[in-house]
Amino acid sequence: MIPVHVYGHVCNVEEIQKIAEKYNIKVIYDAAHAFGIEHEGNGIGVYGDASVFSFHATKVFNTVEGGAVTFNDHKIYEKLYNLKNFGIRGEELVTQVGANAKMNEFCAIMGLCNLKHISSAMEARKHIVEHYIRRLREIEGIITFEGNEKSTKNYAYFPILITNTYKSSRNEIYEKLKENGVHARKYFYPVTSDQACFKNKYRYIDIPCARSLAEQVLTLPLYEGLSDEEVDMIADLF
Repeated sequence: MIPVHVYGHVCNVEEIQKIAEKYNIKVIYDAAHAFGIEHEGNGIGVYGDASVFSFHATKVFNTVEGGAVTFNDHKIYEKLYNLKNFGIRGEELVTQVGANAKMNEFCAIMGLCNLKHISSAMEARKHIVEHYIRRLREIEGIITFEGNEKSTKNYAYFPILITNTYKSSRNEIYEKLKENGVHARKYFYPVTSDQACFKNKYRYIDIPCARSLAEQVLTLPLYEGLSDEEVDMIADLF
């Protein structure tokens, strides 16, 4: 299974683990959005068999490009270590068909610099998210996400749902924001199975919930330098 801690909201890791144990399957968490989050006092990377983090420039903690994997089995370390350097071990041995996935020195330095400021960055984002929620939570047809009480938050994104009871569609409010210089994102849209590289190539499975959410979700601008006045301006457009 590959559950996703989407927008930095933690999956139901306890129930997922029960399913994994019942059917004897591995769990690899997509934790691209979840750096810095704790669940029940534990770092989010301890759950499942492995967790994969993204350090892309758009993430709350970034190294410009790159990522990391956490795991609880040394065999995974051996395999990943080989894969990141073309599968080469030593001077003459190639044990696997790998890739060039080594982090360069510049990205590593960027990460070390950004790591010093991650707490203040998340605190600044928290203030912005709370201000968004105060402004938007009472608007009919808009749903904000409060998160899991058992988990901390990293405030990586601010998604909202534009439901059918709102005065206009998600796409209409997206265009209105864009016309006023506000760059929101339909994040994620369309669903993966509707992307050109996958569509009509695999067995069709009806996923009405995922499609419905993809047509309603909108992520609003969120970065440390966003002021209260700018949040108010964005909220006024709703």
